[in-house]
Amino acid sequence: MSLYRDRGVVLRTYKLGEADRIVVMLTPGHGKVRAVAKGVRRTKSRIGGRLEPLSHVELLMYEGRELDIVSQAETIEPWRKLHEDLGCLGQGLAMAEATEQVAQEREPSEALYRMMVGALRALVRQPGPLVLASFYWKLLSLDGAGPLLDCCAGCGARPPAANLVAFDIAQGGALCRDCRQGQPLSPAALELLGWVLGGQLARALQLPASAVTGEVSHLATISLEHHLERNLRAMHVLDIP
Repeated sequence: MSLYRDRGVVLRTYKLGEADRIVVMLTPGHGKVRAVAKGVRRTKSRIGGRLEPLSHVELLMYEGRELDIVSQAETIEPWRKLHEDLGCLGQGLAMAEATEQVAQEREPSEALYRMMVGALRALVRQPGPLVLASFYWKLLSLDGAGPLLDCCAGCGARPPAANLVAFDIAQGGALCRDCRQGQPLSPAALELLGWVLGGQLARALQLPASAVTGEVSHLATISLEHHLERNLRAMHVLDIP
């Protein structure tokens, strides 16, 4: 088996046998990787605590046919708040669940890895009502399913922004009055979506919770669930708005 180094964010873990775990990780150089971490459920394991969900680690691994094997894991950023704050933990796990669905096995994705790390850093340093929703919108765009916001996704007309009054992900984005279906879309939410996807993300993340941030968050969740063709379990189990 060949030995390789990479960085990774732990997306999920599950038990294997009496003492091992299978760890699902997102790495920049090897995409989504499933690896066996041997003996990590024993109390004397040196790396067990470094391979919890949302851990950001430097890895040394052996490549296997189906599952790789973790040889070493060193923490890059501790991110204690992600495990101590229930709200941050829930949002981080929701990001991890969505990322696991989008990431491809063994397909390098530097952009997805950087986006995931950046979103988790934002949760730790500047938690706000739009961190998770912004991640979902960016994830949709990265996966080629970003919404149309500057014209009607139904008829293609370019009306004034005030005349884009609905949003439907099946149609591809915002809709004019003649084509409207799906979810109502307020002018303020349309503008905020433009900030998130149009280069003003930092400005959007500074906003306090409001009806508008709630609207944008709701649209993000239903849009991503439609794209993935499944419900996001973390969103509903942890009752994330």
